[in-house]
Amino acid sequence: MSGHSKWSQIKRTKGALDQKRGLLFSKLGKKISIAVKEGGSSGDPAVNYKLKATIDYAKEQGMPNDNVERAIKAALGSNAGSIKEVIYEGYGPFGTAFLVEAATDNTNRTFNNVRKIFSEHGGTIGAQGSVAWQFSTKGQILVERDNNLNNLELAAIDAGADDVRESEEGLEVYTQVNDLQKIKQVLHKAGAKIARAEIIQESSQGTDLTDEQKPKVDALFADLENDEDVIAVHTSANL
Repeated sequence: MSGHSKWSQIKRTKGALDQKRGLLFSKLGKKISIAVKEGGSSGDPAVNYKLKATIDYAKEQGMPNDNVERAIKAALGSNAGSIKEVIYEGYGPFGTAFLVEAATDNTNRTFNNVRKIFSEHGGTIGAQGSVAWQFSTKGQILVERDNNLNNLELAAIDAGADDVRESEEGLEVYTQVNDLQKIKQVLHKAGAKIARAEIIQESSQGTDLTDEQKPKVDALFADLENDEDVIAVHTSANL
């Protein structure tokens, strides 16, 4: 099973989002709020696995605890219904599929913005169900390369990882959603330097691209990701 590697996303966003920290915190706040709602309005990360993963990532990005707590309270408050999660499906250049998660208080604005971004990059926004069938939800842990990769791979497998793939940058560990935090802790204790751990949507129809094609698809990915209402972008493209 193949799909878009998050390593390229990390490389691109480390510099760009450092310069847009306010936007990053806003997006993370929305992701936290959505995670609370998806967990049955549970603001307790001990019983809400997606919320725990989102909070951990937010803190790794430097988001202050006060911001995290405000996002949780907002999701539990009387105005929580004003922010809705919406999923857009679309096609990028060269037959690539995209799944775009957004959190918005104005679905018309967000839809028009996302549709415009697809159009500007030679893509089209699709109907509901057009590409979602090929994506599945799973945990992903990215471990940076060092001299201990073989032991880390065995530790991940012993802890119950579904799949472990070695790449140029290190290891990509895939888990059941409920096992993400457990396996992350095992890897951390084993000495792994974890670049990112989160819940993703991975395509079963990975699309290989030439070196000439990759920049065009990556530009679409980046512009979608930079939209103020978009909180996550997933694609079949192997970037």
